[in-house]
Amino acid sequence: MRSSEAIDRLRAAFGGPDGHRTLHAKGRFYEGTFTATPEASALCRAGHLDARPHPVLVRWSTASGHARSKDTTPDVRGMAVKFRGDDGAPFDLLGQTSPRFPTDDPAEFVRITEAAVRPATFPLWLLRHPRLIVPVAAGLGGVRSHHSFAEPAYHPLHAYGWLDSEGRRTWVRYHFRPTATEADRLEQTFTGRDRLAEEIAARLARGPVVLEVWVEVAGEGHDPHRVSVPWKGARQLLAGRMEVTSEAPDPEAGGTPTVFDPTRTVDGIELPADPVLLYRRDAYTESVRRRTP
Repeated sequence: MRSSEAIDRLRAAFGGPDGHRTLHAKGRFYEGTFTATPEASALCRAGHLDARPHPVLVRWSTASGHARSKDTTPDVRGMAVKFRGDDGAPFDLLGQTSPRFPTDDPAEFVRITEAAVRPATFPLWLLRHPRLIVPVAAGLGGVRSHHSFAEPAYHPLHAYGWLDSEGRRTWVRYHFRPTATEADRLEQTFTGRDRLAEEIAARLARGPVVLEVWVEVAGEGHDPHRVSVPWKGARQLLAGRMEVTSEAPDPEAGGTPTVFDPTRTVDGIELPADPVLLYRRDAYTESVRRRTP
């Protein structure tokens, strides 16, 4: 499926207005810092992993392709992060609350998304595609009416190759794990269409939102080139700590899109031969082209 057809079909499924992202159309930007652990620094020479604080740009969002979706509606939430080292070169990770991607076929993902937009008939669609029942069900835990952007874990899903100072490669998968719990929720109640943005604004007024950045480290038998296959028994490593401190001035206010591209890498980080990840590069380019005045 050509990327232009994929964007056409996804935009038609959600009926979102022109000028917005094809998916995750509703979101806001935030800023903070990321500090890697010495263990991560030893495995990867990328500038932002040198164990010193580096700036990050974060976009928390809702997966819907419609920019006026209600935050009360159960959905996948997204956390896109742009890391920058001293040289300013960005490395982007796009996390989502769904912990598993259901397929290695980009065209099949488009068909799943089209069907899932109609919740009443989606179970019947799955019955006609029984091979997808288990992988789709494995990702449904991330589809909720979340209380806060600060509480769920976010999963960038794809593997990345970390290169150390000697050029030795380690394949990893990232996870953003919150330190927030139900016990430290705000006393206020937020119920409106934009309640997630309102809640996170009040929470940031109290102090930073902190997430730990963990990675699964691939071992024998773990395939970095298939996003749909979990790494059972992979070693877990704490790679760093992210502190989101405040809402950022909207970098898109002037009409120029800010792009979080999961195929954008820096020295020390390599891409796998993952067909879904590589397809996203062309799809994002097509989507951005339609957002650009």
